[in-house]
Amino acid sequence: MGSVFFGVLMIPLHTLTRLPPSQGLRKTAKIFEQAERGFLLKGHISEKESLYLADILDFWIPSMPEDIAKVLSSIQEILKQGSSEIKVIQRGLNTIHHLLRRETGQYPADWDFDAANSSGELDPEKRRIFPGMKVYLEDIRSPFNVGAMFRTAESFGVEKIYLSPFSADPHHRRAERTAMGCVSILPWSRLEEGSFPPGTAFFALETGGTKLEEFPFPRQGIMIAGSEEFGVSPKALAAADASLGRLSIPIYGAKASLNVSVAFGIAIHAWAVSLTKFHAET
Repeated sequence: MGSVFFGVLMIPLHTLTRLPPSQGLRKTAKIFEQAERGFLLKGHISEKESLYLADILDFWIPSMPEDIAKVLSSIQEILKQGSSEIKVIQRGLNTIHHLLRRETGQYPADWDFDAANSSGELDPEKRRIFPGMKVYLEDIRSPFNVGAMFRTAESFGVEKIYLSPFSADPHHRRAERTAMGCVSILPWSRLEEGSFPPGTAFFALETGGTKLEEFPFPRQGIMIAGSEEFGVSPKALAAADASLGRLSIPIYGAKASLNVSVAFGIAIHAWAVSLTKFHAET
């Protein structure tokens, strides 16, 4: 019969040691992942739970490469001593399950680094927004990019996101996991192709425009971010050129391009800094 561990029935140690190495390693990684999540919910770890984890490491440390074995041994000592430092315990558990997962040939997705926010439930009342700061995601087809852009937009005070008909669904499971709950608290809607709210100022995130550090960010407006493959469409560019123009991020590398969600993050942060300075002066 298994041990009760953070409220979950866990695999007995003698059973774990009899599994094929690859299967046992995957299960051990899951045990430490469960331990981290349970620790974050409880805020502490019992002596029994610490010793259970330390005993598991006793089995794996001898078979690990020297550098990894050294790390596991140092964390094992922390578990045996029963440290009361929350961040020390959390970091140790997190390090172990990522190291073990890596040894199985599996690598984590971005959202795996935020176990504390796994529920995706955010408080919309805690949002600070800049009224009139809006963005238009035009043909952003990757759910990962859409999710990342929602998370970035929420972080820097965007009031609302508009999406073109061909942008990925923000409720796609990959978009929602990458957005970490931001889809549920950041207002968004679809727009017909080329249809923009009347009386609104526009600018496009695109090459061949005003440098980031020289761009006159508006107090209110819509920033257009275009397709990863083709950039902003000719129709949307025409709307931007007839309004506030184009914003460009200077690039110094040989590749001379950025992932659209990365470029979006740089531009939105610069806009938020500009708005923060404006509000501080008024």
